[in-house]
Amino acid sequence: MKLNSTPLGLAAFALTTFVLSLANMGIINGNVALPLAFFYGGLAQFIAGMWSFKAENNFAGTAFSSYGAFWLSFGLLELTKAMNIFDYTSKEVGVMLIAWGIFTFYMWIPSIKIGKALSFVFLTLWLTFFALGFASLFDYSLKIGGIIGLICAFLAWYVSAGEIINEFYGEKIPL
Repeated sequence: MKLNSTPLGLAAFALTTFVLSLANMGIINGNVALPLAFFYGGLAQFIAGMWSFKAENNFAGTAFSSYGAFWLSFGLLELTKAMNIFDYTSKEVGVMLIAWGIFTFYMWIPSIKIGKALSFVFLTLWLTFFALGFASLFDYSLKIGGIIGLICAFLAWYVSAGEIINEFYGEKIPL
């Protein structure tokens, strides 16, 4: 069986994004997103990225390692803010999110050649980053970004599930 860390990377991304998106929508307070950001969205996804490089998949390696590092940095940002070590302005966070949106935009371009479902994950992710980034910069509600993020999470779960199911049952799930 070929090494394929894509299901793990996408599942880690999806679950963490799902929880944070609910917080951005105001449905939950989001405290549970912090340990997820460190361990599932961060560590598990970063490891999936390293395994992807080992399997000679540069796209997945770059994506999972980068977004794993995003979640680790987001977790550290939230932890240091909660511990009153640093106080980040909403404009600083907005700029960081827009920068991640730029990275995600150019990762979206090659994702189109990989598969439709994956390209929708990247499309909704860069829209999420831009929506949250501009909302932070201009002090708007994070709800729109949360809604797009929730859609992105479900799409990522779909691709993760499709990768696993197709491995065992053949090409049953269109990706």
